[in-house]
Amino acid sequence: MVLLVNLARVVFAPLLEQLITVFGIGEGTAGLIATLVWVGSAIPRIPTGWVLTRVPRHRVVLGTGVILTVASAFTAAANSVAMVAVGALLMGLSSGVYFVSANPLVSELYPERVGRAMGIHGMASQLAAVVAAPFVTLVLTLFVEWRVVFVCIGVVAFVATLALYWTARRTDLPEAGSEDRNLLAAAVTQWRVILLGVVILGFTGFVWQGLFNFYELYMQTKEVGDATAKNMLTLIFAAGVPAFFVSGRLADRLPRVPYLLSIVAAFVVGVLALTVAEGLVALLVLTAFVGYVIHSLFPALDTYLLDTLPDENRASAYAVYSAGMMVVQASGSSVVGALREGGAVYEVFRSVTAGIPLLGTLPAGGLSYDAIFTGFAVGLAVVVTTLLVLQRANRLPQ
Repeated sequence: MVLLVNLARVVFAPLLEQLITVFGIGEGTAGLIATLVWVGSAIPRIPTGWVLTRVPRHRVVLGTGVILTVASAFTAAANSVAMVAVGALLMGLSSGVYFVSANPLVSELYPERVGRAMGIHGMASQLAAVVAAPFVTLVLTLFVEWRVVFVCIGVVAFVATLALYWTARRTDLPEAGSEDRNLLAAAVTQWRVILLGVVILGFTGFVWQGLFNFYELYMQTKEVGDATAKNMLTLIFAAGVPAFFVSGRLADRLPRVPYLLSIVAAFVVGVLALTVAEGLVALLVLTAFVGYVIHSLFPALDTYLLDTLPDENRASAYAVYSAGMMVVQASGSSVVGALREGGAVYEVFRSVTAGIPLLGTLPAGGLSYDAIFTGFAVGLAVVVTTLLVLQRANRLPQ
């Protein structure tokens, strides 16, 4: 199930070039479609947290399978950019509901080894990101029609939902969250833990969203061939498979907050190095490094949150965190698309910032990918430096 819901989120990245060609849209519109997936993933998270105070976790997870099946069918039938955008939003909804309900369930199924369990669960999710580009390539090669991608996802989602229903009926499920009945109280009680999670993954995820959704096009600007650039997108996700497994285990053993901040700092270094790298070998090495580092963050942060939050607040507080970090990061793709395309929004921003040091020298017609990601990395460096100072002052929840 986690493989499918994550595939629904990441499958649009390797399809962007196809959508640009088929519908005759620009990079800004394509970036907006990719952003809508993540906006859709953010919208239901707090409502799902409220539902979890009244409905068992596994039943909500089953509902995500139904949503994904319907959303896939709708997207496959889309005959306009607007319908594709709505389909992207709906497919994002299924992932948002899933992660808010399934992650607490997984942590409660394995309370003595939360990091290991989250690592394995995340590794299964990451496999979707690895197979996304090859899957799209295979479908387009065999059938040409991009709609077949969503037909396949819908059919498998239907089968997986039936299998999960059959399994849940025969499993002795935990009751750890039986006292979690007040979403607002959980948010107020655990606000410091929630805020730290939102800041770390929200801002880091904003940079990551913009980077991976345009990674194929970005590599092409560095004189990498089309086929190689597509394979590099696969590589950046493939590096995350061992990262989930290893990082989940490390999260069980290392001091949680210092480990999280070291991962974000390494990600900043990796992105900055990408912007100045030249040559295929250097780009391949940095692609693998950035992929490994960013995917190490996800199980580490989930372990910190789900192992820190008490039973009576876990699902509710996790839902509030999850919604917050998704809202912060969701616009990464559309911002990159707007800055790259240099359209009306960019020109307004350029006129408003005229005279401001650094920003006042923005060129007409849009920015290069190197300039965009350098700016993103510098901004994230400011965030992680601030958190490091607060950590040294013992001001962050451990």
